[in-house]
Amino acid sequence: MATKVIRKKAIGVEPVEPAVTPPTHDAGETAFLTKPKLTSKSKKRDIPEGLWTKCPKCDELIYDKDLDSNLKVCPKCSYHFKIGARERIHSLVETCSFEEMDALMESVDVLKFTGAASYEAKLAAYRKKMSMLKDAVVTGVGRIGTHRVALGVMDFQFLGGSMGSVVGEKLTRLIETATDRGIPLVIISTSGGARMYEGMFSLMQMAKTCGALAYHAKQRLPYISVLTDPTTAGVMASYASVGDLIIAEPGATIGFAGRRVVEATTQSELPADFQTAEFLMKHGLIDAIVSRLEMKTRLGAYLDYLMAGRRS
Repeated sequence: MATKVIRKKAIGVEPVEPAVTPPTHDAGETAFLTKPKLTSKSKKRDIPEGLWTKCPKCDELIYDKDLDSNLKVCPKCSYHFKIGARERIHSLVETCSFEEMDALMESVDVLKFTGAASYEAKLAAYRKKMSMLKDAVVTGVGRIGTHRVALGVMDFQFLGGSMGSVVGEKLTRLIETATDRGIPLVIISTSGGARMYEGMFSLMQMAKTCGALAYHAKQRLPYISVLTDPTTAGVMASYASVGDLIIAEPGATIGFAGRRVVEATTQSELPADFQTAEFLMKHGLIDAIVSRLEMKTRLGAYLDYLMAGRRS
């Protein structure tokens, strides 16, 4: 701060104290009264995407590698995440025992369906996105435990697991193969129903698959239907609900029409757990609820029991 000194002009005159020169700017702007802006040189590190997954049921953060090694089941609350057809087949069959059938069969746009996007454009987009799938189901013959099994696994990621002509045809051929070879049949369903883009052609698959299952039953061969989240509409109204043994994964949504449609039709308030595997188990529609972690072992045990008569 600057000071001004007034010097004595003559001897005998009393000295004058130094006068303080008033500041030339506002005191509020003085440097030592202004709060300094603190800036951090270190930046917050961002967590890379694709390493952690948040469980929608318990909000637990799960390391993706741990989730994959646990078959996409939350280790804390046992919530079952959706899983692809290839991953599910790998978790069920013995190593290198699966022989895929009709792998190159593809859907065609018979009705020339047009809407927000054409059916052909949608099919092309999904095939590009999911290079390992041509349609919403993978079929083939593999070994579960000691049993050769005809296995069909649906994939919800391909057009919502909807059932079109190809899905119905592949499943029908799978059922007929099981009947011809005298082996049990296992179909794992996950679907939003019949494929609207194919109209009546998709609805006819309900009758076709059930007809093939009737011939399979005449040969006294077992059919195990496994319901996963979600299994609804035309699929649930056909082959998914006519198994000799019907089992489901915990918490799976299972039903025909949606909850709002049922409430509007019946004019009644539905329970909170309506159309869940636990609700249907309590009311007798399904026979067992089996965790994905135990599915392979339990299927082997069921097949041992169901095939015991044919062995003897």
